[in-house]
Amino acid sequence: MKDVIEANKYVELTYKVIDQKSGQVLTSVEFPLGYVHGVNQILSPQVSAELEGRSAGETIEVPVDCNEIFGPRDETLVITDYIENVPKEYHEVGTAILMENDKGDTKSFLVTRVDEKTVTIDGNNPLCGREVIFKLEILLVRNASEEEVEAGGKVEPGPDIETGPGIHEVLN
Repeated sequence: MKDVIEANKYVELTYKVIDQKSGQVLTSVEFPLGYVHGVNQILSPQVSAELEGRSAGETIEVPVDCNEIFGPRDETLVITDYIENVPKEYHEVGTAILMENDKGDTKSFLVTRVDEKTVTIDGNNPLCGREVIFKLEILLVRNASEEEVEAGGKVEPGPDIETGPGIHEVLN
């Protein structure tokens, strides 16, 4: 009998996030993502709920309205400034910028447009305002070890270090 996804099961999967309108793949995680279900909240609650009861070998599609997760777009978080006012390290689309307000609160912005005269940054989540489909391929479901439950994911053994003379003994 196959293991099914439920609390304290170790799960490995890959996924794609696809824009419902355009069909464009927005994000693709091809290297297996491993987590302990019910312990490590790496996926939205809606996606996690749809994984419940599924097993390895299944592929599922979960439609998600990102407004429910991130809220609606806030155009006040889109800022355009003259390129000469922006440090050179922020002149490339895709660059993340961590900004702080007068109260000490921080927010991440992303450079979304650069032209000869201006740089535009956006503090909205890139999925904000979109309806997407999470397409998930479940690769592995098994009982998680106590260590994995505690860590929320796979616990890798450290390097095998032989004991011998210490560095100070070798250098002398």
